[in-house]
Amino acid sequence: MSATSASTEVRHHTVEVDGRSIFYREAGDPAAPTLVLLHGFPSSSSMFRNLLRDLADSYHLIAPDHLGFGQSDTPPVEEFPYSFDTLTEYTLALLDTLGVDHFALYLQDYGAPIGLRIAAKHPERVTALISQSGNAYLEGFTPFWDVLFAHAKDRAANEGAVRELLTADATRWQYAHGVPADRLDRLSPDTWTLDQAGLDRPGNREIQLQLFWDYQFNLVGYPAFQEYFRTHRPPTLVAWGRNDEIFGPDGAAAFARDLPDAEIHLLDAGHFALETHGPEIAALIRDFLARRL
Repeated sequence: MSATSASTEVRHHTVEVDGRSIFYREAGDPAAPTLVLLHGFPSSSSMFRNLLRDLADSYHLIAPDHLGFGQSDTPPVEEFPYSFDTLTEYTLALLDTLGVDHFALYLQDYGAPIGLRIAAKHPERVTALISQSGNAYLEGFTPFWDVLFAHAKDRAANEGAVRELLTADATRWQYAHGVPADRLDRLSPDTWTLDQAGLDRPGNREIQLQLFWDYQFNLVGYPAFQEYFRTHRPPTLVAWGRNDEIFGPDGAAAFARDLPDAEIHLLDAGHFALETHGPEIAALIRDFLARRL
């Protein structure tokens, strides 16, 4: 195997970070510029499996599984304080453990409040931002969120309705909604099957319910994230599904308010745009990073 082909292979690792096992996928030459890929709900680093290979010839890529997801530890809620603050702390600790000092961030869904906490706290470490349905503005919220915001205000009264978001039908819908008919055959059933297997593990629904409830505190952080945009002007690429019914396209357009140089692309896709528009997104990233890093 040549050195080039070896560097584009995806490697799989598990390391201990502050007493917890964190799984991550890695591709590319560690000497190349680093892109950290942060997944959303209900997925894992598996959502980046194709993008890792698509970009590994030019970039060093790291895609961790958040605690409670994928192959990382999933301690029960009674033993671990699940919140977006703690997930951020573990992500930073992982990067420090790996000696990754400077990196671009790919933000998708839950990855956005985690990555933007990192960027606002350590702007000197972040070289660029890429957002794929990674919300930072109130404009991005759709009616999908009504039950979640009700749950935040009255957890007991709305837990039954919120639990419906953890069912197999809801997981499949997250992948299928907003996908044009001529690209439905690009959706692999493996995606939602794998995600649902994670949700169905003993105790995992309680983890997800806790994170659903904690999501309200991400909105409290939006002014700080937006101030980070205005002050530090990170190079930013937005590649967003215009048909996303979870984070709507208004959330993509809003980045231009504080980042007038942001490059915003709305794709004919839903929430998991990488599944149907992976090559297009990879091409946008390659062009963007080549010019902006």
